[in-house]
Amino acid sequence: MEKIAGKIVTHEREFEGTIEFDSNTGLITSIKDGIDADARQFSDGSVIFPGFGDIHIHAREDVSGKHTYKEDFISAGNAAINGGVIHVADMPNNPVPPIDDESYAAKQALTKKAPIHITLYAGIGPHTKPLEKKVPYKVFMGPSIGELFFHDNASLEEVIKHYVGQDISFHCEDPEILIANQSQPTHEERRPKEAETVATDFALYLIEKYNLKGKLCHYSTKDGLSKIIAAKKRGVNVTCEVTPTHLMFDTDMLTETNHKWFQMNPPLRGKEDREAMVKGILDGHIDYLATDHAPHSIEEKQKGTSGISQLDTYGLFVTYMILKLNIPMKTIATICSKNPGEFVAPYLPNHFGKGVGIINQGYAANFSILNLKKPVEFKKSMVKSKSGWSPFEGFNFPGSIESVYFLGKEIHAK
Repeated sequence: MEKIAGKIVTHEREFEGTIEFDSNTGLITSIKDGIDADARQFSDGSVIFPGFGDIHIHAREDVSGKHTYKEDFISAGNAAINGGVIHVADMPNNPVPPIDDESYAAKQALTKKAPIHITLYAGIGPHTKPLEKKVPYKVFMGPSIGELFFHDNASLEEVIKHYVGQDISFHCEDPEILIANQSQPTHEERRPKEAETVATDFALYLIEKYNLKGKLCHYSTKDGLSKIIAAKKRGVNVTCEVTPTHLMFDTDMLTETNHKWFQMNPPLRGKEDREAMVKGILDGHIDYLATDHAPHSIEEKQKGTSGISQLDTYGLFVTYMILKLNIPMKTIATICSKNPGEFVAPYLPNHFGKGVGIINQGYAANFSILNLKKPVEFKKSMVKSKSGWSPFEGFNFPGSIESVYFLGKEIHAK
């Protein structure tokens, strides 16, 4: 048996305590208040959280191997560990997308080499049907990478009606609004706020009508968030994510120099929307911090490809949320640990015990340990993602990552 001790924060409470776990089974055996003298002690600004999970990344690997120059499951896993993350969920918009049992199993086999656990979404596209096994699904409502998207809402609904009761995440951008704005001068104008808010209405309609377990990805607009809040109040089974970039940056911060590096879908919004996302977390309306880690090569970014590499800085950004955005640590444990853990729980292998994201007996001994008194400047040389760059290069974070445990073992990024 092994023990760690110090300030522990869960979604329920903050306390000085000791966690005992079995490094052979990888499971927690007991938790108690007070510091055991024989435990490995984390002190002086350190906080022990249940292991963080990022449930929206693009690891780029599939059976074709065409995009592994951007990222693969090993490098994505190391970028995650570097960011204090112990499980991720990977999106299906690959050259060979996982859209049926055979293609899903083939891609899942590739994840086994990763240093952490990877959950896979299956793709929904024209003419797809649900898989035989239970998996989470992702639908791109408007044009995206690959062919997994819909040109109009009618064709989307024709497919969704086969997925009654399924777990579906939506990329909310209305295809007709995107097409109408495709000749606008800037990326932000080509993908306006209205594309997200209009698509949100339709996604909520589908979630309610077809009894879906719905999640709206990388949310970014104040008006759309108010629609989500209203839907939750009337009992619609919907949750939503926000990215670090939509919490830290807005269009006022874009310059000639950094514009291409901050190009993503959905794009950065105005200050009012950014502040609404922060308030949404404080008020309990946003359920997940998820990066939408979308790595591309430096050359591709210089040419204007959409997508940002930011898995390496997940945990560092959490220190910014705590110390600069004044987000309570129990809220952090909720949106970074508990809720992501509950999202992947139906799809975890048996050896994860009762699950992840919670510090309790029988749960996986996964811990993300931050130091809130040890600032760090994030440098290009610290990037573990194959993309080789980060929008946070040169940024001084107010805290750092002290240690990462996965299934009872301390792990390090390679």
